[in-house]
Amino acid sequence: MKTDVQIAQEAKMLPITEVAKKIGLDEEDLILYGKYKAKVNIKVFEKLKDKKDGKLVLVTAINPTPAGEGKTTTNIGLSMGLNKIGKTAITALREPSLGPSFGVKGGAAGGGYAQVVPMEDINLHFTGDFHAITTAHNLISALLDNHLHQGNQLNIDPRRIVWKRVLDMNDRALRNIVVGLGGRTNGVPREDGFDITVASEIMAIFCLAKDLEDLKERVANIIVAYRYDGSPVYVKDLKAQGAVALLMKDAIHPNLVQTLENTPALIHGGPFANIAHGCNSILATKLALKLADYTITEAGFGADLGAEKFFDIKARFGNLKPDAAVIVATVRALKHHGGVKKDELGVENIDALARGFENLEKHIENVNKFGVPAVVAINRFPTDTERELEFLMSKCRKAGAEAVLSEVWAKGGDGAIELAKKVVEICETKESRFKPLYDVDEPIKDKIEKIAVEIYGADGVEYTKTCEKKIKEFEELGLDKMPICMAKTQYSLSDDPTLLARPKGFKITVRDIKVSNGAGFIVALTGDIMTMPGLPKVPAANNIDILENGEIVGLF
Repeated sequence: MKTDVQIAQEAKMLPITEVAKKIGLDEEDLILYGKYKAKVNIKVFEKLKDKKDGKLVLVTAINPTPAGEGKTTTNIGLSMGLNKIGKTAITALREPSLGPSFGVKGGAAGGGYAQVVPMEDINLHFTGDFHAITTAHNLISALLDNHLHQGNQLNIDPRRIVWKRVLDMNDRALRNIVVGLGGRTNGVPREDGFDITVASEIMAIFCLAKDLEDLKERVANIIVAYRYDGSPVYVKDLKAQGAVALLMKDAIHPNLVQTLENTPALIHGGPFANIAHGCNSILATKLALKLADYTITEAGFGADLGAEKFFDIKARFGNLKPDAAVIVATVRALKHHGGVKKDELGVENIDALARGFENLEKHIENVNKFGVPAVVAINRFPTDTERELEFLMSKCRKAGAEAVLSEVWAKGGDGAIELAKKVVEICETKESRFKPLYDVDEPIKDKIEKIAVEIYGADGVEYTKTCEKKIKEFEELGLDKMPICMAKTQYSLSDDPTLLARPKGFKITVRDIKVSNGAGFIVALTGDIMTMPGLPKVPAANNIDILENGEIVGLF
């Protein structure tokens, strides 16, 4: 079997201007980045304002496992399958981060014969959006430290600076650092650290902003530190929002590329799916809705994190109404949730599949809780037996969701035709009664408890003393009327990554809480969530190379 990068390199790409024509865009609507990449100028919204929106389909998944689920691959394949049956579809995805690309997870351009291309560009520097975000974020850091050095007129407490620097790379050595060493001319010594760029609040704002002016206003409201009297210091106090907006003037336009079958793809933004909402930009999603019959978008990790944040944060801010949700699962992954070891996942095991199905069952329940009709896409592997597949499809039907086999990795759009037909049937015959889980005006603890009890299945929530104190402070400062963004392990419905399937009899412990005031949500941190990942013992970077003839190897 060819590698993903080999398949991508053999793709017969169309000039991006031809891809744009398929969805009614002219060359003057584009900002070209070579022959196969472009940005769509957001001024096009004015031209499209009276056009009716198409259908919005969210692709989500069970809790991820080492066995693999194929959420992005399914997303891309479904968009191609919809085009095969005569519908106009656009896949709307997040941009990959360089950290995972050179670490262990790999890129985020799909796999096999369901990829977006040019895959190498998308997984590397692409159109420079992440560099703009990194620079904009670090400009605020530079202005903040300069303010301290120049006399600290805002009376900032250096011990209560909450704005770290960022870098789009996995580098554990930068998690905790000291800056300002080397004498008076080098600034004020203080503790600092780096997060990965996808964890930046600028990234979250980038994906929630309606336009450049909205982005500027949100950036102005970011809290970067607290004064000695406990009052917050905002970016607007540093007068940084204008320069940040200037740095973001090109990045704000959504990126247009294509799939292996020349289906249009809008790839824009990529916030962390733990401490942010893990969805592509509202701008790209809304643009796709105006340009196609079906917009196929995704959210990070399993439905307990990604779908919940898509529904409660992105859909709320973007005034979006999802028409259907696709929950991706595999027999192998469900057997992993049922307790099977990785080297035994290819062996038929109905009992383990039944135990692991409880995880999928909970995700079906959760999607239905938001009033959105769901279909399960069973991403087929060669080791799956007919008995296992029939058993799983029967269990899905009993749980209230149709299940369809998907073979997009091996067959591209042809492998998603049945799934595409089922999605169209659901969108045309079942009405979405979408509603968020909670009201933003509810108390912070009530919102957290609703997510923990109703979505995770927890018995309740416990808070550390530090967390209790911060919640009280936020309420006193009037910073509590926002959605909640849970930071939790993706591997379990609980906050313990070792509890697989559908754990019971557990409580969620919230150890810390922070306000992303510019983005407009409150982050509740559970477990040991890292905002700057580290590299594994053998990083993917060790196997990546560019040969003398220009061929790229090892990228996946």
